[in-house]
Amino acid sequence: MIVEIDKSSGFCFGVVNAIKIAEDSLKNENELYCLGDIVHNGEEINRLEKLGLKTISRKQYFTLKNCSVLIRAHGEPPETYQYAIKNNIALIDATCPVVLKLQKKVLKSYNENKPKKGQIVILGKKGHAEVVGLNGQTNNEAIILQTEEDLNKINYSQPVTMFSQTTQSVDEFKRLAHKIKESSDDNALVKINDTICRQVANRVPKLEKFVSRHDLVLFVSGKKSSNGKFLFEVCKQKNSNTYFVSRTKDLNKDWFKEAKSVGICGATSTPQWLMEDIAEWIKNKF
Repeated sequence: MIVEIDKSSGFCFGVVNAIKIAEDSLKNENELYCLGDIVHNGEEINRLEKLGLKTISRKQYFTLKNCSVLIRAHGEPPETYQYAIKNNIALIDATCPVVLKLQKKVLKSYNENKPKKGQIVILGKKGHAEVVGLNGQTNNEAIILQTEEDLNKINYSQPVTMFSQTTQSVDEFKRLAHKIKESSDDNALVKINDTICRQVANRVPKLEKFVSRHDLVLFVSGKKSSNGKFLFEVCKQKNSNTYFVSRTKDLNKDWFKEAKSVGICGATSTPQWLMEDIAEWIKNKF
């Protein structure tokens, strides 16, 4: 049986950077908190927790004092930094450079548009950590566009500046941006900023080619990962014999009965070691 791990799958640069910062910090810190899951993968979180990383919620964060806290790749709103200054919290900032650049763009646009009653529109998942951080740059006044129905919240007689969460679908962004332009009283009032990370977006065509080569596909991802859910559907549409797994315990021997080749792929939050563990399981069983 041929077993192949997709070379384009696994951690994106931002996640690789955040985990390296966490590992390096844990060598010197007796106690290190992480504000939210460092990555949406339970197996990787368990590995880091064994090294001493403690995941906390935003509610817990705003009760802390005199400690060290890691900011993950998704980024944080200004209030997180303000609280840290007032309460002697040492922030170890692992915000993805792409997200950090986007935050600055949103803040600049918000400040420029406020006098003109301009609206900031962000395509993204409501409540997602990155979106919370981006909305924070607008004093939480941005219109979060999660579904087409949210377009009704826009005042098309006033200026609109559109951004996107970095991991959104390029096609969906273009579709909704077109609808905003169509609905606007004046196209000159609409400014579209395609801020989708291409390192993530470009995985779609690569995955489609990869899964089409195999009889059986195992898509490895944490259940909390939005990117994982999206990419799994991409794989499933191209190869119906695709299964979503989060760990080796999820594997079913019956899946492999007629498979001569197995492809293993994953999300931007999927660690390489986990895909390798699954490949090793298959090689040992078959």
